[in-house]
Amino acid sequence: MTMSERQLVEISSGRLSAQIDPLGAQLHSLRDHAERDLQWSGDPAIWKGRAPILFPIVGALAGNKYTLDGQTYSLSKHGFARDRMFSVEDTSATSALFRLKWDQETLQVYPFRFQLDLRFELAATTLHIAATVKNLDGTKALPACFGYHPAFCWPLPYGQPRASHFIEFEMDEPSRIRRLDSQGLLIPTKFQTPVSGRTLALHDDLFRADAIIMDRIQSRRVTYGAARGPRLEVELGESPYLGIWTKPGAGFVCIEPWHGLADPQGYTGDFRAKPGMTSVEPGAVRDFTMSISLIG
Repeated sequence: MTMSERQLVEISSGRLSAQIDPLGAQLHSLRDHAERDLQWSGDPAIWKGRAPILFPIVGALAGNKYTLDGQTYSLSKHGFARDRMFSVEDTSATSALFRLKWDQETLQVYPFRFQLDLRFELAATTLHIAATVKNLDGTKALPACFGYHPAFCWPLPYGQPRASHFIEFEMDEPSRIRRLDSQGLLIPTKFQTPVSGRTLALHDDLFRADAIIMDRIQSRRVTYGAARGPRLEVELGESPYLGIWTKPGAGFVCIEPWHGLADPQGYTGDFRAKPGMTSVEPGAVRDFTMSISLIG
């Protein structure tokens, strides 16, 4: 189904507006009260994503395969949720609920019976996003990773140059960072953080080696923008990891709260033991939240 054949769901608080695409339950646009875009346009010549949902894995698997109870399955980078059509379960002027459930196709690559709900809700200048993973199997735990991947305009539409933009953390972040190899797998070596105190000054050279991955992050919120003008505040929920990424020269920067990581180089263990994996007990649910606020 093409974009012209499916309908975006629109919500508004009067101070922020958003559109959500049922394909992948992906945030399609986020605009301020003056209809200025805060989110990347998804230019397919550069990167077609806008804010993909990462499930049931975050990042890449070694050889795009994993082993579970002695069986081998194939699963592409970031999982399948971003390429699946979600049903629209409920809408109002300020909120929308989307749902994806297991089917015979998902069982071929991920042998678990799940339900994934995405709820978007606008309140004043904040967009709240909540994902709920429900294990519909009554006998076995469901292993899963989950991640958000929103891409924000760089620069923001408030007249400040691209080079003046930075990410400011709630707390000092001295821990060393992780990087990925050319196959998208975690390199065992840790690297000196580019964060100075609480500030990451943004420039293209940071991303020549792909994403910055913070696996010891202390902050629960970050702000993004320039010293003058409005900024975006991203609340990370309980995410233990944070990815920051762009394609050098592109007009976006992604601030990505993650519950999961790519495979380490050479990983051959069982899927359930994969670093960053969450286990949802039979019949139980697990929530993953974040929010985006326009401040200043």
